[in-house]
Amino acid sequence: MRRAILTFIALLLLVGVPMAVAPWFGWSSAPDPAKSFEVKRGASLASVANDLHKAGLIESAGQFRVLARIFGSNAPVQAGRYRLAAGQAWRDILATLQKGEVERFTVTIPEGWPAVLVAERINAVPGLKDTVTAPAEGSILPDTYEYQPGESRAMLLKRMQAAMTKTLADLWPKRSARAVVKSPEDAVVLASIVEKETGKASERRTIAGVYSNRLKIGMKLDADPTVIYPITQGKPLGRRIRQSELRRDTGYNTYLKPGLPKGPIANPGRDSLMAVLDPAETDALYFVADGSGGHVFAKTLAEQNANRARWFAIRRQRGEM
Repeated sequence: MRRAILTFIALLLLVGVPMAVAPWFGWSSAPDPAKSFEVKRGASLASVANDLHKAGLIESAGQFRVLARIFGSNAPVQAGRYRLAAGQAWRDILATLQKGEVERFTVTIPEGWPAVLVAERINAVPGLKDTVTAPAEGSILPDTYEYQPGESRAMLLKRMQAAMTKTLADLWPKRSARAVVKSPEDAVVLASIVEKETGKASERRTIAGVYSNRLKIGMKLDADPTVIYPITQGKPLGRRIRQSELRRDTGYNTYLKPGLPKGPIANPGRDSLMAVLDPAETDALYFVADGSGGHVFAKTLAEQNANRARWFAIRRQRGEM
């Protein structure tokens, strides 16, 4: 350290105070693109300064240490992986390392994704160990999750499943009197259907209300996504459903018998779970697409047939039929 101080004093005499302290305040140059930098557990300021210099993030390890002693705090640097840039103010680099503002690695599972797509996305995350198979359908909560390079994909999947377990435990006791599902497991099943039936957040509770009404009176759900699920495991079908598929008893087909299918058909998000646990108060028993991305709802079959006729007319105009 004494040598570094002597070097710094010489630098002050040679170039003057402004130039000597310029890197500390970021006066020297504009930052380059950020890159990853790792601080090992137990690393000292001196060793980190050396590593920063080797990585091309600072011009002088000794100068960095002296400026850190003069202007920085005495807090230790924290282990972890960071995003830093050459040309970045050295005071900001030190503060980042001392505060432990590590680089965030995230993976997002969209609402309504089936288990097979969840497994594909987790297995595609770079820098993780091992591989996973598709989890039980409906067992993970769609969300954005953090991970660290080098951890196992199984642990990442386990956190996603723990999030669903916790969410169900939190929401189930708060269900309203209008909820018709008899268990948290049934809530996941119905929520997965609601999730697949609409992409509009504003419709979720109403669609949950329609299906709740049908379940109350023993009416079939007639949900297309339940027919598609056993054919594609939840992936898009890419064509119209065939009549033979509507007649096939797969355990999921809600066109054949009343009640819920034998299991979830996707991983529903928190909002869809909340929708089936507190469905909208509605007299509607039917709904059909309205041509604008949403649905139009009906109380009677006659109203539904009229709405369907309008929807088919829109599709014919678009050349879809």
